[in-house]
Amino acid sequence: MIPVKVDQIFLSKLGFVVLLKGANDERSLPIFIGAAEAQAIAIVLEGAHVQRPLTHDLLKQVLDCLECRLKKVEVCKLEDSTFYARLILERDGMETEMDCRPSDAIALALRCSAPIYVARQVMDEAGKVIETLNMDQKEQKQKDEQEMPEVTSEAKQTASSQKELSPIEVLRRDLEKAVKDERYEDAAKFRDEIERLKRTHTKN
Repeated sequence: MIPVKVDQIFLSKLGFVVLLKGANDERSLPIFIGAAEAQAIAIVLEGAHVQRPLTHDLLKQVLDCLECRLKKVEVCKLEDSTFYARLILERDGMETEMDCRPSDAIALALRCSAPIYVARQVMDEAGKVIETLNMDQKEQKQKDEQEMPEVTSEAKQTASSQKELSPIEVLRRDLEKAVKDERYEDAAKFRDEIERLKRTHTKN
């Protein structure tokens, strides 16, 4: 097993992707995940807090009440272009394995401060060397984009769809969709979360 950490989340043309980067490995494992799971992971990465527990927060609370520890999570198999994961739980000195989607496993591992591992065979099959930008490079990229000449709205839309989205931008998109679908309770949650993330960035 290769120890990994969550390197980043971004939106590609095919959906949200979470990158798992090996601690002593140049390769990253890209895994496509749903919007809800991307939000659940991004909230922890940003250090944000929600008024009511999300599904993964609730699951952690249940584990704590049962005095059951999440020892680790493993992305253990790749079959027919689908990744499989498992939770390794420990209670009273006994270990139990449970099948799990990688996205849920990652979201729960971040909340429980549990290590994440990827099977070496999985990394060999699907791992890629992906260049990631540090903060200075991102700021320079944004500055360069601002200094670029004006382009057509169609070109802007195409570029926007390819650009990496921040957690706040993801939440804004979810907010717009919730309002459009008349899911006003969800929209209020997204709005509150955006404000919390803004305050967090301001303090930092």
